[in-house]
Amino acid sequence: MTGTQYQILFVGGHDATCSAMAAAFAAAHGRKDVRVHYSGVHSGRVDPLAWRVLSEFQVSPKVQEGLVLSNLGKLIPDVAVSLAAESELACAVLVGNPQQLHWRLDEPAGPAGAQERQLKLLRESCGTIKRLVDDLFERGYLDAFLQTRRVSNLVLDHMSEGVIAHDLNRRIFYFNAAAEAITGYKREDILNRDCHEVIPGGLCGGKCSFCDGGVPPAAPAVKDVEITTAGGESRRISMNVNFMSDQKGQPVGVLACFRDMTRETQLARRLGEIEQFAGIVGKHPAMLALYDLIPELAESSAPVLIQGESGTGKELVAAALHNEGPRANKMFVPVNCGALPEGLLESELFGHVKGSFTGAIRDKKGRFELADGGTIFLDEIGDISPTMQVKLLRVLQEGCFERVGDEKTIKVDVRVISATHRDLQKEMAAGKFREDLFYRLSVVPLVVPPLRERRTDIPQLANHFLKRFAGSKTIRFSSEALDFMLAYAWPGNVRELQNWIQFALIKCKADVIELQHLPPIALKAVAAPPPAETPRPPSPVKGKQRLTKELVRNTIAEAGGSKVAAAKLLGVSRATLYRFMDETDPAGS
Repeated sequence: MTGTQYQILFVGGHDATCSAMAAAFAAAHGRKDVRVHYSGVHSGRVDPLAWRVLSEFQVSPKVQEGLVLSNLGKLIPDVAVSLAAESELACAVLVGNPQQLHWRLDEPAGPAGAQERQLKLLRESCGTIKRLVDDLFERGYLDAFLQTRRVSNLVLDHMSEGVIAHDLNRRIFYFNAAAEAITGYKREDILNRDCHEVIPGGLCGGKCSFCDGGVPPAAPAVKDVEITTAGGESRRISMNVNFMSDQKGQPVGVLACFRDMTRETQLARRLGEIEQFAGIVGKHPAMLALYDLIPELAESSAPVLIQGESGTGKELVAAALHNEGPRANKMFVPVNCGALPEGLLESELFGHVKGSFTGAIRDKKGRFELADGGTIFLDEIGDISPTMQVKLLRVLQEGCFERVGDEKTIKVDVRVISATHRDLQKEMAAGKFREDLFYRLSVVPLVVPPLRERRTDIPQLANHFLKRFAGSKTIRFSSEALDFMLAYAWPGNVRELQNWIQFALIKCKADVIELQHLPPIALKAVAAPPPAETPRPPSPVKGKQRLTKELVRNTIAEAGGSKVAAAKLLGVSRATLYRFMDETDPAGS
């Protein structure tokens, strides 16, 4: 391409002595479309005697100090020429993924203090390097490398998928044009930098093994993550992560291809095509709104209070908030506050030291300490005592606590998600729940709807549980059984439905679950008719007359058509008037 300037990097061995020689001969060729750089693997230093030898050849590089391979700054080489004997190690994961050429030359290092011997070795190396550089420039090898580079960039930069690669230190060495478009970050600003430093939470959303300094997984993995672009927008991407190794099979880093799924996900939710999210099943509009909200809240560390009836799946929502966020690689620690007495709950939450109470035979970490860096889920938070409310408030305010029986203060970084089936507003009005704790817990309130308010999800949930519990057995619901489940009030919500399916699978010996296979308690509750109401005789009105069609019609007309006013004139309740009208004139004539 006319006007393009290509970057050529010569990589020496331990220092930059050999690469400086190569750079000097390359610069002497005077190609205006090529800019020459040189570096060493561990040092940019050049042996002072090398300058003397190069002057004998009447050449010299433009700079007197080389780069260090691990810190090339914003240099993105198109071609890298390694002169080191261990060239694979030197150029395995160079920034920009350049075309690579390996010359494998021994370093000209003579005995310490033997200057003449060193000069001889440098002259020999200089002659060899000059011949190699001349061949590179004059025999078309460099042009072939540059053409390969152009074609490679053309292909990768015209992919619709973003491509990013980083080494074992999370240093990004490749970033294509689609990755720039999806993330909003420019290639020159992101290459050679730690992905967690340049992208908040990392492109992985804090969900890869490198977040904890681990090693890449051996098997490819597909992940859906929420990222924040350079412009601050939230985007949903689907990422395919692959392990990379060198010629010796040693891990060198990770290659990830990703697609922007934001619009597709939003459209699918609007059309009702998404049936579940993060283990939560349902496509009712209330659930789709919840699915949209969870990824946004997951990126934050703000406390969330999940409200909803028992059995609606509040813990699933809490787990989704944890797993979709940057704390996913850390612990998710659930605690059922309503199931533990106050003394035991304090020990569970904050831990204790040996001998602090009868039975404390050893030191024990509390749930807050176990969840450090992760998330603690305080289920049934509305059931804790006033004393525990005060202690919990301190943790939320200051992030610190003491184990039971200990004076040492422990500080933790924990996201708190809580849940309750109680109406905490009423609890506060009754003096049973502290207002300051409520507002600390409820920075972001979430409401999980009861099952009776999203009945359209019942068939999907029922089939979901059926597949889970039936195993390889092929079984379905009869239309009568499904109709019954759709009409039921579900006081126990999704948990009750799950129990029904397990019960039905035990009862059903065929391949169709019928009405009689459902729990008998539920069938009796629905089948039992309400107590019959003893019919009341029509009330006497106006001169002790009974209600008649003519009397009612005339009174309604007298009241200007208002049945409420007519009932008052007749001296009867509205219910009595409506019942009389239904019995005597069902058609409403």
